[in-house]
Amino acid sequence: MPKKVDHEERRQEISDALWRIASTRGLDGVSLREVAAEAGISLGRLQHYFRSKDEMLLFALRQISQLADRRIRERIEKAAADLPEEPSPRFVLRESLAGMLPLDERSRIGQLVAAAYFGRAVHDERLSSEAQEGIPRLREFFAGLLRRAAERDELPAGIVAEDEAMILIGLVDGLTAYTLLNVHSPEEALRLLDRHLERLFGTAG
Repeated sequence: MPKKVDHEERRQEISDALWRIASTRGLDGVSLREVAAEAGISLGRLQHYFRSKDEMLLFALRQISQLADRRIRERIEKAAADLPEEPSPRFVLRESLAGMLPLDERSRIGQLVAAAYFGRAVHDERLSSEAQEGIPRLREFFAGLLRRAAERDELPAGIVAEDEAMILIGLVDGLTAYTLLNVHSPEEALRLLDRHLERLFGTAG
């Protein structure tokens, strides 16, 4: 009997091929044919799963987001295991933001794919809807942490949680971009993030 094809597994293999290309030469101008060759399948087989490069990028981006979420949760759980009590809102916020930075090769590749996606999404309303839906959810998650910190008197008075949450997202995006461009190292990006959090939280609490 012919072997049953696991379609999700095949999609993941194609996504992995896309990541490998991103890690070596970026995605600008990369064709579906090149991704198919990297994945070891025919162009026709690849188009059975993805009809366009945009569709393939969107799938890869969603996979990256899921992996990043898992990595951040694991990062928080591992760090929290050494704490004597439940992690504070600031702790969860810092670990979440740090998990968004390209601090290792895997997360760097993920950010390169994300950069390629966003570059195309600027001119494509269908693609941009992913960011339009995802960023508000992330903003609200961070704002919730900041509101909890304020309730615990861990933030100076007058902080607007929603505004600060969006500033933090913008900060991490900027640090990510310049890390990818080797303007500064991953360690420097993390140091600058920590410095900003120290200024945000101040000496409250």
